[in-house]
Amino acid sequence: MPRTRRCRYPNCHAMVAFPHYYCKQHYEHEAEYLASRQRWARGNDKQYTHKYNTVTRYRNEDKRQQYSFYRTRQWSHLRQQVLERDHYLCAYCKVQGVITPAKTVDHVVPIEFDEALKADIDNLAVICGKCHRAKTEFEQKYYGTGQGNELKSVTPINDISSIVVLMNKE
Repeated sequence: MPRTRRCRYPNCHAMVAFPHYYCKQHYEHEAEYLASRQRWARGNDKQYTHKYNTVTRYRNEDKRQQYSFYRTRQWSHLRQQVLERDHYLCAYCKVQGVITPAKTVDHVVPIEFDEALKADIDNLAVICGKCHRAKTEFEQKYYGTGQGNELKSVTPINDISSIVVLMNKE
């Protein structure tokens, strides 16, 4: 006797033979359900995640070195010092007179632009998610950082209040 299960459609009690999930009446939902299962499996698949982290994310040697810095003990100590120095509050929001809690530490001058500043504690600041997205867009336009962009020869901006003004112009 073949294995069976109930139709997945709400309040439908029809029995369906394996490997299907929906009865003949609700079969149009089968493809959508299978696609959602594949999306879930891809998100929870160690091989897929491993491929993303080792191939896609580290697309070249420069990026590989940049990301490997974030896994060092030196970075974790620097990060903790900056979080405690800034009291877990976004420095970019503070300039605008807003108090926002944050746990992300960001390079004021991106390390992609100036590698020498990556371990400089004065080049680090706590930043919230909203400001981080805005600052990333600003860096891509001003410095030319990011995938597919070419670095520009511009003067680095070290002052957070100046960066906030330029971020909010756009």
